[in-house]
Amino acid sequence: MLSEKSTETVRATLPAVGAAIGDITELFYAKLFAAHPELLRDLFNRGNQNAGLQKQALAGSIAAFATHLVARPDARPDVMLHRIAHKHASLGVTREQYPVVHRHLFAAIAEVLGEAVTPEVAEAWDEVYWLMANALIAIEERLYAEQQVLAGDVWRTWTVAGRVEETADCTTFHLTPADGGPAPSFKPGQYVSVQVELPDGARQIRQYSLSSAPGSPVRSITVKRVHGPAAEGPDGEVSNHLHARVAPGDTLRVSAPYGDLVLRDPAGPVLLASAGIGCTPMLSMLEHLADTGHTAPVTVLHADRSPADHALRDDHRALARKLPDASARFWYEAASEDAEPGDGEGLLELSDVPVAPGTTAYLCGPLPFMRAVRAQLLAKGVPASDIHYEVFGPDLWLASA
Repeated sequence: MLSEKSTETVRATLPAVGAAIGDITELFYAKLFAAHPELLRDLFNRGNQNAGLQKQALAGSIAAFATHLVARPDARPDVMLHRIAHKHASLGVTREQYPVVHRHLFAAIAEVLGEAVTPEVAEAWDEVYWLMANALIAIEERLYAEQQVLAGDVWRTWTVAGRVEETADCTTFHLTPADGGPAPSFKPGQYVSVQVELPDGARQIRQYSLSSAPGSPVRSITVKRVHGPAAEGPDGEVSNHLHARVAPGDTLRVSAPYGDLVLRDPAGPVLLASAGIGCTPMLSMLEHLADTGHTAPVTVLHADRSPADHALRDDHRALARKLPDASARFWYEAASEDAEPGDGEGLLELSDVPVAPGTTAYLCGPLPFMRAVRAQLLAKGVPASDIHYEVFGPDLWLASA
């Protein structure tokens, strides 16, 4: 994929680019938003921008892609590319936006690195960019075709058919197509983007996992209210808007479903491990397994602050009980009289949890949780290729890889 000449140039300059990538991405976003303020207002997550999380994720993806090309110039990191492409498709990103990004990114590279950016260096990194961009464009356009929508035209108006207060900070919204047409199919574990108009006129977008099974005519999303200090950032603009202002009968702009954390081997043993609101894609998978008569072992694991904070807790247990060979264990940070026999106290611990041979594991929750569970699964002999994860927000696991 990457030419031999460019491979040598990128290999030689990767340490310098990597060391400056944080400064490059910060300047890139400043230039991009100065030229196109509508992108910050209506496309990018302002909360992640303010917290610096999107900058870290962009830096990580560029560095990871370039490192992979240098190590394996005849291959490409498809897992990373598909994860990014699904997120882009849910936002309606189109091929016309890639030259805009290129212009401001390379202006930032030239400004930060100065004279080190010789024509040869610029040409090599230009090749890296367009290899990544064209791969993403191809995947995204295929994803649009699969949903039978024009590139970027992913939005549809949905009516809020009902809302359920699951916990003090988690609310489920039940949605139906406002035009009365059929709901698009999706795979258990996928998410949708929801766009809302905020008081300042911005149309901010967030992704929420579908917490219902594909067979239901009603789509459900469970939204956790984001409190800024607890999330090390500002209060969640969209989550707080949905909690405070959206009621049955209101409408929302919702994207077609996307996401690459989906059941890969529906006939084999499955392990579903989640923490906090990360339970939502697991509930969709679990309900699908129950609806389709899954007979192989299913291990359901969840960690939360307390039983009162565990959204969809009763559904979590009830769906596991529908399966002929399933076990469910929950861990809570502190002891509670609402915990049931078998619930653990403290952090999720796999030492006494049987893991069937051939298990495919799916993880969703905060990064420290997923790293810890992944390490325990690897220690139990689960191959890394059989452990899949979903990150809510920018993929900082990739950024730290």
